[in-house]
Amino acid sequence: MQTSKLKTLMIYRYLEKYSDDENPVSTSELISMLAENGVKAERKSIYADVQALKAVGCDIISVRSPKSGFVMASRDFEIPEIRLLIDAVSAAGFITPNKTKALISKLENLLSENQVKALRSQVYCENKNKCDNEEIYYVIDALDTAISRKSTVKFTYKRRNIDKENRKSYTEKKFTVSPYALIWKEDHYYLVCNVSKYDNLLNLRLDRMKRVEILDEPIRPVTDLPEYKNGFDVADYTSKIFNMFSGARDTVRLRCALDLREQMLDRFGSEIPLNAVDTEHFETVIEVSVSDGLASWIMQFGSDIKVIEPVYLADMVADKAKAISEIYK
Repeated sequence: MQTSKLKTLMIYRYLEKYSDDENPVSTSELISMLAENGVKAERKSIYADVQALKAVGCDIISVRSPKSGFVMASRDFEIPEIRLLIDAVSAAGFITPNKTKALISKLENLLSENQVKALRSQVYCENKNKCDNEEIYYVIDALDTAISRKSTVKFTYKRRNIDKENRKSYTEKKFTVSPYALIWKEDHYYLVCNVSKYDNLLNLRLDRMKRVEILDEPIRPVTDLPEYKNGFDVADYTSKIFNMFSGARDTVRLRCALDLREQMLDRFGSEIPLNAVDTEHFETVIEVSVSDGLASWIMQFGSDIKVIEPVYLADMVADKAKAISEIYK
């Protein structure tokens, strides 16, 4: 590459890395940076390079306060957007500590050095809830490919053992499944799939998977499952499951304390009915997957939610409450 073209690209990189609204890079500083990399430049050529970059769409401006220089005025991502992405990566339990660090470093490269320094003082990364499966990127890629190809997959699924000495050991189980969708929910990544001998959907965590293999076998169509014979909508499915427990779909009527209207709307959407019962309660009707996860979710609200229908769900909640009461006697 010709030196003049190389110089223009180097100036772009310097401005991207070192300049921001509070830290313009002067012409003298650019000349010094270029010299450190063996490229000689005059002030006039710096201005010409900046104009060339602006001509191809780079948003570079000249400023005079607090000091004179050039600033990369706009970037693909602003600081709040990078902060949001870093927080999401830090919170994601399925990303290992090593990959969390590497991803955050890549995100930081989208900002100037001074912006990164300011950001690092505000970001906290908790590692104790992170998974240790360094295959996670491969797992995600392989499953995504299998879903696109409509191919079955085989993998090893790992679960932590429990023993009196608290020794860290695992049980491994082989699965062959038809994959349908990937869901990020409750800080974990899940595969929605089916084991051919059953007629239900299964939700399995990606961070517990290893040795994923794409097979030359077509998936079982999701419409073969009785509950999804009319089709499968990922967003609808995700909104109707609790704690990632799958279950039979049913219509549920709940009587709720008035203060829970926002929680109900946040959880089930603004289209659900809110029918007043008295000055302190309302009822709503929702279509959800009835499972142990739903019963546990309802119980967190204590006496503020009562299941009116179906009766079998009301019995599930009552039985769980009774079992909890028994262990505290």
